Amino acid sequence: MWKFSLPFGGEATAAVISVRKRLTVGTLQHFCFHSWRTAAERRNPLRAAMEEFRGMLSFRFVYIFTYNLFQFCGHTWILANTITRFFTFGTDALADTFYSVGFVMSLCQLLSALELFHIADGIEKARLLPRFLQVMEKNILLLVVNMCEEIQRKPVVCLQFFLWNVLDLLRYPHELLCVVATPPIAMLWTRYSLWIPVYTLSVINEGTLIYQVLTLPEPAASNCPDLHGPLSSMTYLPVLAIGAGIAVWQLLKERRQHLDRWSRRRKEN
Repeated sequence: MWKFSLPFGGEATAAVISVRKRLTVGTLQHFCFHSWRTAAERRNPLRAAMEEFRGMLSFRFVYIFTYNLFQFCGHTWILANTITRFFTFGTDALADTFYSVGFVMSLCQLLSALELFHIADGIEKARLLPRFLQVMEKNILLLVVNMCEEIQRKPVVCLQFFLWNVLDLLRYPHELLCVVATPPIAMLWTRYSLWIPVYTLSVINEGTLIYQVLTLPEPAASNCPDLHGPLSSMTYLPVLAIGAGIAVWQLLKERRQHLDRWSRRRKEN
């Protein structure tokens, strides 16, 4: 029971009675439990940390951590394989890049479609429109490359894989750290600042790759999808440019939002 004194005579008795009525049994039990829990945490911080860790081990936590870890390991292997082959075999390795890493790249990009459901479900905090454009353009381009054997030997495919891996290795370590902790400002700035110019270079290279597919001679293009026609170059390249412009605009807004949030947290601390 709380005791206090007021210099108002009979009014003090009425105030004490009013306070006693408001202190229900549930309120007192919550107060006592909270006080006991706080004292227990101070006495045993390791146990409190273990309880917090058990709370993190939910299905969503395990799933999103495993997904980001898989993507990070996959793209690390692709980039390491590509660089090792280039330094070992020189320019001859450019023609065999798709045959050596194409399956793993296709698997990683196919699974990246799950990120649309992550954002829609709230597991990942990001803008849906730029991610949708990035996932669609990558998977459509990979489908074209898989169906066209002639274009698989082109150096532009090796460069495209390299840029895609750089983009994903800028993003997935940041996503992994966001799951378990707060990323530092250096990683945050790299993720949302360096990512945009690399993405622009990737889109330019994608346009070059599509143009090379459209300009293949007829015998070589027999196994490729039917992308030729008078309106093909007037359709694919402008759509790619418009989609990339919208994605960059949305990414700039996302970058400003995350950096402003970090600045506010720093001022509050």
